[in-house]
Amino acid sequence: MIQYIKNIWEGISSSLIGMKITIMHIFVKNVTIQYPDKRFNLPENARNRLFMEMSKCTGCTSCARACPVNCIFIETVRVLPDDPHQEMLDTGIKRKLWLTKFDIDFAKCCYCGLCTAACPTDAIIHTKEYEYSVYDVKELLYHFHTLTPEQISEKKQMLADFQSKEKVCHPDEKTDAVKPAETKAKEDKPTEDKTE
Repeated sequence: MIQYIKNIWEGISSSLIGMKITIMHIFVKNVTIQYPDKRFNLPENARNRLFMEMSKCTGCTSCARACPVNCIFIETVRVLPDDPHQEMLDTGIKRKLWLTKFDIDFAKCCYCGLCTAACPTDAIIHTKEYEYSVYDVKELLYHFHTLTPEQISEKKQMLADFQSKEKVCHPDEKTDAVKPAETKAKEDKPTEDKTE
C-alpha cells in the first residue's frame, strides 16, 4: 500500500515539475520567429546557394577540382584567334576559353565554400539565398551559361574545323618533343660497357 501511494506521489510531483517549467516560459519573452513573415538576419559570411558570375569565369576548373562531392560540371572550348566574338573578362584579361557548360548540382552541394576559395577571379560566390526547395530533385541542377545552344554548337564546330586544318597543314612528325617519356628515357640511358 505504501509503495502504491509512493508511485502516485512520484507521478504527481514529476507532472508539477514539468508544469513549473511551462509556466515559467509563459512570462518570458518569445524567441520563436514567425517564419516566413519574419526572418533572421544572416551573417555576411553565410554559405548558402552559389552564384556564378560568368563574365569573370576563365574556365580554369579550379572550383570543380576543389569540390569534395563533384557537384560542379564544366566544359570549355578554346577561343580561336579568328573568332569574331572575342570578349574581355571583367578582370581585364582576354577570354581564352568559351564555357559551353557550367552546371552546379545543389542536391549534392555541401556548402563547404572550397569552390569559392579556389576560384582565382572570385567568379563563384555564396549568396544569402536559402529558400529554393523543389518537389523534383532534378530542378536543383542549375545551368549557368551565357552562350545559346546555337552559339555552343558553332564554337565546337569552329574548333573542330580549326583542328582538322592543323592536322592537314602539320602532319604528325615523330620528334623528341612528342616521343613518350619511357622511350626517351631508354634512349637517354647510357649504355654499359660489358667488355672485360
